[in-house]
Amino acid sequence: MNYRERITIEPGKRSGKPCIRGMRIAVYDVLSYLASGMTYQEILDDFPYLTQEDILACLSYAADRERQTLWVQV
Repeated sequence: MNYRERITIEPGKRSGKPCIRGMRIAVYDVLSYLASGMTYQEILDDFPYLTQEDILACLSYAADRERQTLWVQV
């Protein structure tokens, strides 16, 4: 999954937070829903404009950020 095709960062949108496909839903929002116990299907039902690929892109983005943080700390 190449999240770079789905995750966008625009300075004037959501204070520059990474968002999904230029929409106003941030990666953080989706990750928070997952962390609270929501399933993929529950998120997709609540936000019909999202796709499973969008959720996977959020997870890939978070994994890549974590990987980059580890490199900086070493």
